[in-house]
Amino acid sequence: MSASTGPAADAELLRQHVDGDTEAFGELFKRHQDRLWAVALRTLGDPEEAADALQDAMLSAFRRADSFRGDSAVTTWLHRIVVNACLDRLRRRAARPAALTGDEEALDALAGPASGPDPATASATRLDIDAALRVLPPPQRAALVLVDMLGFSVADAAAILDISPGTVKSRCARSRARLLPYLDHLRGNRTASESVSPQGGDA
Repeated sequence: MSASTGPAADAELLRQHVDGDTEAFGELFKRHQDRLWAVALRTLGDPEEAADALQDAMLSAFRRADSFRGDSAVTTWLHRIVVNACLDRLRRRAARPAALTGDEEALDALAGPASGPDPATASATRLDIDAALRVLPPPQRAALVLVDMLGFSVADAAAILDISPGTVKSRCARSRARLLPYLDHLRGNRTASESVSPQGGDA
């Protein structure tokens, strides 16, 4: 049973699915769903969109399972499909400027409510980060989420994104440089507010 979590077992489940086993793909998804969901949620920053992207991705994987060539781990292949589904949604969102408010004014507006004596500091911080991520082009955002937020190695992120490790490093470096002013600004607003409020909680 311990072998059931290994890469070879994943490939076997995918083969069983292609051969007509009606349970195999569900088992494969169940095994990796938490990680796949985390990728979708952190990349899109919206639970509804993340759920839709994950569903689209898994439908695609279900239907295209026979196209898996075995040149990467099954989990890498699944993550790549999820990331691509998320990037498609980000690009469609970017094509509707009114729906994408990732400029400094939007970030300042988000920082205002978050700076009050709110016990859910972690949730407020998450909102700030999600808002800041919106300023990044989708490819940079995907690389940063995988490496800095979800802890994938540069090599694993490169395999998932189907780019070179050097490109992953470059995208992450540019993303960090671009986000730093926004996150410092938001953190500064919150710190100043908490110094006035006697109920300012721990970060």
